[in-house]
Amino acid sequence: MNLNKIDLNLFLVFDAIVQTGSLTAAARELHLSQPAVSHALARLREALGDPLFTRQGRRMLPTPYARGLTGSVRQALSTLQAGIKGPQQGFDAARSDRVFTIGMRDILESLTLPGLMAHIRAHAPGISVNSIQIERHDIADALRQGRIDAAVDIALPVPHEVSHTRLVLDKLVVVARADHPVVGAGPLRLDTYLAASHVLVSARRQGLGLEDYELSRQGLRRQIGLRCRHYFAGCRVVSQTDMLLTMPEQYARVANQHFDNALHAFPLSAAQLDAHLYWNASQDDDPTNLWFRQQVIAAVKQELDAVRTSA
Repeated sequence: MNLNKIDLNLFLVFDAIVQTGSLTAAARELHLSQPAVSHALARLREALGDPLFTRQGRRMLPTPYARGLTGSVRQALSTLQAGIKGPQQGFDAARSDRVFTIGMRDILESLTLPGLMAHIRAHAPGISVNSIQIERHDIADALRQGRIDAAVDIALPVPHEVSHTRLVLDKLVVVARADHPVVGAGPLRLDTYLAASHVLVSARRQGLGLEDYELSRQGLRRQIGLRCRHYFAGCRVVSQTDMLLTMPEQYARVANQHFDNALHAFPLSAAQLDAHLYWNASQDDDPTNLWFRQQVIAAVKQELDAVRTSA
């Protein structure tokens, strides 16, 4: 397709609709009327031969073709903006109705979302956040295509187009009910740990947990009595049985606030657990993405400080 036949301003409209999920919000973002945005979208649809967006409720969702196009459009616009080298416009969060999408697993939602949403509701009430689960192998593509603005997950090998920073440095602990008849109050012995029945939390139907890999390095194996998908359920099971649950310490402190459970050091020297914030490198200096990243980082720090203070 010859770009000479397409008004490149139409891609500004395309990007605004992708980011806001709304023709009305895109119009406000671009300081245009809604009919002007609708007309621009109609022209781009005709030029590209694809509907680009479908309406679902109050949201405009990109088609598969549009999702594939998003990363290239956003990167091109970012490159052009950097090339202009003009004074960078700030992001007025207090007046924005932007919808941010962040990919993370449920274990990290409890550390991230409370503080994040408290700050947003107080200082940027028009902004909304979608927290979705995304497969680790799909993070780089989702960031490049604009399906997510950022992701929070364990330390992962990522391509150079993905930037990241460490949010949490964590370790494994073992959760047991406070009146466990065998564990007691002292240090948890390895033989006691191996003799117990364990809860393994995993989204996968089969396979080992990180703690099992640590044990297998020394030729050891534990007994799995329950495999479930969520740590909160595991903590509740532990509070009513003699089973043990091994999990990251910071989330263990949050999840067990409602249970009479005790936390014990994992009886082996375990590898450190890192959680990182990921974003597309083309968004390094983008004021909007930068603002959102700063809020996520501040929210996690606030939550960790509160957890450590109450520990």
